[in-house]
Amino acid sequence: MEADRYATKRGVYTYTWEDEQEVAWQRRGQGHLDYFAMNVLLQKAALDLMIFLNERPDVIHCHDGHAALLPAMMKENSGWRSCFARTGAVVTIHNAGQGYHQEVNDLGFAQAITGLPRRVVDDSLLNGSFDPFLAASGYAVLNTVSENYAHELQASQDDGRTGWLGHTLAARGIVLAGITNGINPAAFDSTRPESLGLPQGFNIRTGDTAGKFGCKSALQEQLARVRVWDKVRQYGVISGPASLPLFTFIGRLTAQKGVDIVLEALLHLLQEKSALHVLLLGSGDVWLERQLELLSESPQGWGRVCFLKGYDSTVANQVYAAGDFFLVPSRYEPCGLTDYIAQLLGNLPVVHRVGGLVKVLDGETGFSFADSSADSLAEAMRRAIGVYAEGPEGVLRMQQAAIAKIDREHTWQQVMGAYLDLYRESMRRWQA
Repeated sequence: MEADRYATKRGVYTYTWEDEQEVAWQRRGQGHLDYFAMNVLLQKAALDLMIFLNERPDVIHCHDGHAALLPAMMKENSGWRSCFARTGAVVTIHNAGQGYHQEVNDLGFAQAITGLPRRVVDDSLLNGSFDPFLAASGYAVLNTVSENYAHELQASQDDGRTGWLGHTLAARGIVLAGITNGINPAAFDSTRPESLGLPQGFNIRTGDTAGKFGCKSALQEQLARVRVWDKVRQYGVISGPASLPLFTFIGRLTAQKGVDIVLEALLHLLQEKSALHVLLLGSGDVWLERQLELLSESPQGWGRVCFLKGYDSTVANQVYAAGDFFLVPSRYEPCGLTDYIAQLLGNLPVVHRVGGLVKVLDGETGFSFADSSADSLAEAMRRAIGVYAEGPEGVLRMQQAAIAKIDREHTWQQVMGAYLDLYRESMRRWQA
């Protein structure tokens, strides 16, 4: 698709540092001002492409607010209505938090650019803005990515974080199906280290963990001095024995991900002189980035905390494989795949027991805490340190239990049946 609206963008979702240097109001990390027009253009192009290819799918599966208007547009706009008259639609909500809906408050603009009737626009308002998820609810089957997140959205006060989307849908008789995300374990096969960019292979299932310790030692050797990386910038170093437990974090540096909680918990543990190393990889909120930079280079953090600012998929795999414990302290988390990836690479999650993270069983396949606070996270980390100190047998037992649970319950082979049921339901709506 040739479109200046896309060709001029450096980042997929947000403005980059280069954008900010060119135009001051294009702040790094902030979403594109014309996001709504970008989303609509994408959806129009998808529908036109299907017509061009003479494809009439049984179901179109749309993901998040970026694609949630497609079902309404294909059923209401005369140019597409006849072509997709018997096509069903499923919309999956990966994150319903405020700021993730892709809503717009200029209702005339919404009507003009989507081509939707004004009655549809007016009937799809959430807190005064045209909301793609509400627009989808009359034309598609809606689901979200874990059973517990669906419950939180429609049957708890946690829905306040969404602007009450879940409760608004419930008032309209729309029940969100909850299907916990799956994963393909073969994509993170630690016995094939070359495919993941790891220096050594290992096999948690058989108890062969020597290569995992080798991955940890190799990465810590690189982090023992500040060096130049291809795609990330290093702050701080990790020095000292690789026998200390290594806590890791990979993700967006935002309040939703609980990074401020991580910072406060680390201050507690560093003051206590807890036996641990910490490695964080990611980018996001400029203030949080700066706080991690300062902590990593402070006297109490130097040698114990390292921050790699930015993202590199190969480095991420190396961090997953090197880590003993993986921090996921999100304030809310629809599902999360990072805990799966960490578990497959022998890195036990330490999670806030919320949303899809309830699949991590405390003391069995990782560690969890109920209260979203630095004190609760620090206590969970202390418990993890305690298990680590008792010896490798207990850690291996948990690592193997975590992978066995994924194999048993959370591969896409197990999950796909629930999505097939949604597809059939969506088809029945339009093929009856």
